Amino acid sequence: MEMDIFVVDAFTEQQFKGNSAAVIPLQQWPDANVMQNIAIENNLSETAFIKPVSQNKYQIRWFSPITEIDFCGHATLASAHVLFQELGIRHKIEFVTAKVGTLVVTMNANNKIEMSFPSQMPTPVSTIPDAVYSGLSITPKKVLKNRQAYFAVLSNEQEVYDITYDSEQLKKLAPYDIVVTARSNEYDFVSRYFWPANGGDEDPVTGSIHAGLAPYWAAALNKQEVIAYQASKRGGALRCVMSGDRVLVSGNAVLYLKGKIYL
Repeated sequence: MEMDIFVVDAFTEQQFKGNSAAVIPLQQWPDANVMQNIAIENNLSETAFIKPVSQNKYQIRWFSPITEIDFCGHATLASAHVLFQELGIRHKIEFVTAKVGTLVVTMNANNKIEMSFPSQMPTPVSTIPDAVYSGLSITPKKVLKNRQAYFAVLSNEQEVYDITYDSEQLKKLAPYDIVVTARSNEYDFVSRYFWPANGGDEDPVTGSIHAGLAPYWAAALNKQEVIAYQASKRGGALRCVMSGDRVLVSGNAVLYLKGKIYL
């Protein structure tokens, strides 16, 4: 069996920046164990598998090297880039997911890929797990949570850059990950995302978590549009616009590799 594979750097205009994802177009789903083993072999934060349903409509599944993931933004952007730039799809794509509904993706007027995500505004936590404190070197001033992660709001931008983490402690938050965030001077807000329970230590740029970060900061700053920066070593910028109960997240992507998988 042969499969096409593309590797794309998402949320960046430069290779070796942003967040890398593998994209594998399929005609039929292989066994889930096969997809998981491919993700392990790729050893990227996510491998996306896409399968056509009808014209411009695809099922999508995401696998980290550890497990299948409910929702991944950067691998969705990478998949859209492959469909738009490599496979000749035009105008609009619908990605059908098992857990977060249909994700509509378009190429906007600024030639950025724009993804429509369901808003996942975090809410305050009544009982904060000890691992939030023992896993982070800086005590957050506020802790919230959505279906994906704990949100540790820090006092200032520099704390986001300076914070260190203990992966073994953060694994105790499973199945949740944790994002640290603060208001920014250059951007509207910055963040870093740690997910040792589900994928790796620090994710370079996490599109999905901005479905929670963007509405939180939009409300805090009284803005409909916010510019975000995820402050990992690779780094990546995201433009987020509130649209009712949806968050429109847009960014660029760059092809790094295309080839074949032989099974």
